[in-house]
Amino acid sequence: MTVNDDVLLVHGGTPLEGEIRVRGAKNLVPKAMVAALLGSEPSRLRNVPDIRDVRVVRGLLQLHGVTVRPGDEPGELVMDPTRVESANVADIDAHAGSSRIPILFCGPLLHRLGHAFIPGLGGCDIGGRPIDFHFDVLRQFGATIEKRADGQYLEAPQRLRGTKIRLPYPSVGATEQVLLTAVLAEGVTELSNAAVEPEIEDLICVLQKMGAIIAMDTDRTIRITGVDKLGGYTHRALSDRLEAASWASAALATNGNIYVRGAQQRSMMTFLNTYRKVGGAFEIDDEGIRFWHPGGQLKSIALETDVHPGFQTDWQQPLVVALTQATGLSIIHETVYESRLGFTSALNQMGAHIQLYRECLGGSDCRFGQRNFLHSAVVSGPTRLQGADLVIPDLRGGFSYLIAALAAEGTSRVHGIDLINRGYENFMEKLMELGAKVELPGKALG
Repeated sequence: MTVNDDVLLVHGGTPLEGEIRVRGAKNLVPKAMVAALLGSEPSRLRNVPDIRDVRVVRGLLQLHGVTVRPGDEPGELVMDPTRVESANVADIDAHAGSSRIPILFCGPLLHRLGHAFIPGLGGCDIGGRPIDFHFDVLRQFGATIEKRADGQYLEAPQRLRGTKIRLPYPSVGATEQVLLTAVLAEGVTELSNAAVEPEIEDLICVLQKMGAIIAMDTDRTIRITGVDKLGGYTHRALSDRLEAASWASAALATNGNIYVRGAQQRSMMTFLNTYRKVGGAFEIDDEGIRFWHPGGQLKSIALETDVHPGFQTDWQQPLVVALTQATGLSIIHETVYESRLGFTSALNQMGAHIQLYRECLGGSDCRFGQRNFLHSAVVSGPTRLQGADLVIPDLRGGFSYLIAALAAEGTSRVHGIDLINRGYENFMEKLMELGAKVELPGKALG
C-alpha cells in the first residue's frame, strides 16, 4: 500500500470535549445532486457538506453542461440542468477516478442524452461492491452496454422501459440505480428486496418533489410509475447519521463529551440503543444530541451489523475502537461487507486484543458463512492503546484509526488522512474545536 504524503500527528490521551455540527448525509447529498440531472428546471439543495464526494459530483455535473452555483445560504447549491451535453471521456475519468458515484449517472444520462460513459470506479476497499449488477439492471431497462478499454459505454436506442427486479441483497447503490432510472422509464418498475435506509427515503422525497410517482410497501418493495417529464426540487438534506455516530464513538473512546449539532434521533435509534448498552450516555434536544462517557466501566456487547433498520455497518468500525475499552468479551458479526474487519490488525498493534473468525458469530447465518471471510471478531477488553504508525485503509476505518490515536497513550502518525475528507466535512477544524492535540508535520493545529 502506498503511504500518502498527508500525515497527521496525533498526541493521544486528551478527552474530546465541545460542540461540532454535522450537515447533510454523504450517502444522500451526492445522489440528490445526480437526481437534478433528471429535471427540466433548476433544483436547489440545502444542508450540503463540503466533502470530496460532493466536489466530484459537482465537477461531473458541470462537465455535462449543468450549471452549479452557491445558493443564498451557506451549504446551498443551485443546479440548472437545462443544457445537458456530452462530456469528454478523459475529463470524466479525471474527475471520477476516486469515487463510485459516477455509476449512478447512467440512468439520468441515458434519459437526457441517449448515451453515457462510465470510467473505472474507485471507492473504499472494504469488500465486494460489484458494479455488474448495475449494468444488468440497466440492460433490463433496455440499455445496451459496450465494454471498452477505458470504461463502459452505454446507449438507449429507445426510451427505457419499466421492469421487474428483485435484488439478491438489499443494496443501497443498486436501489439508487433503479430509482434514478425508473422515474422516467416507460411503464411501471417493481423493485423487491430494496434497501430502505433513511437516505433512500430522502432520495425518494427528492424525486417525488420533482414529479415522480414512487410507492414504498412494508415488505421492501418499491413501485415506480414512470412519468414523461420531471421538474426541479427544493430540498434540505437529512443530517449525516453516520458521521454523528462516529463522533459519538469518539466521545466514548476518549472519555469525552461531544454535542453533535444536527444529529437526529429518528435515524439513529438503533445506534442509540447500542450506545446505551455499552455504557455511553446521551441527551437529545431539538438541535442535536450530546454524547458522553459517564464514568465507570464500559460493558461488552454482542453485535451484528445489518441493513436498515439494523445496526449499520458504517457505525461498526468507530464503535469497535470504544469496545477495546469495555470490560469483557464483545462479539462482532459483520454481515454487510466481508472485509470490513481488516482494520482491526492496526488496533492490535496499538495494544488491543481482537481475534477474527471465519465463522458467523451471531444469532443467524449470513451470506459470508462458510466462504472463508474473516467477518466475525471477538474484542477482549479493556486494553491500553499505545500510539503507532497508522495507514488509513478506507473512510470509516480511517476515522476509526483517528479515534484510536486520540484515545491512545503517546503520539501516533496517521498516514493518508485526506481520505477522511471523502465523508467528514472539515474534520480537522472539528478536532481542534474539541481540543484534540493534533498537528501536521511542521505546522501545529491544536
